[in-house]
Amino acid sequence: MTIKEAQQTIDDWIKTNGVRYFNELTNMALLSEEVGEVARIIARQYGEQSFKESDNDKNLADELADVLFVLICIANQTGINLTDALKKNLDKKTCRDKERHKNNEKLKIKN
Repeated sequence: MTIKEAQQTIDDWIKTNGVRYFNELTNMALLSEEVGEVARIIARQYGEQSFKESDNDKNLADELADVLFVLICIANQTGINLTDALKKNLDKKTCRDKERHKNNEKLKIKN
């Protein structure tokens, strides 16, 4: 699925199953909530926190998909073409960081 297809699929889903988009402020709060759920899993799976019994049904892939869903909702309702936005963002990063990461001693592989 392309980003364009994902934006259209989610727009269709909202119109048929979701009745309408939540307002932008609600979706921003939901995005923050979903990112928090991703952080919780990462802290337990890759960090030093231990899983609780209530974490057993949590799945990183599903939580990342929730983040993507809400992010696409926000893009759709604010008229942002994420394909174009991502291309422009990558161009910006490529220009700005062309040599920066290559010259970062902290990123050099240590033998």
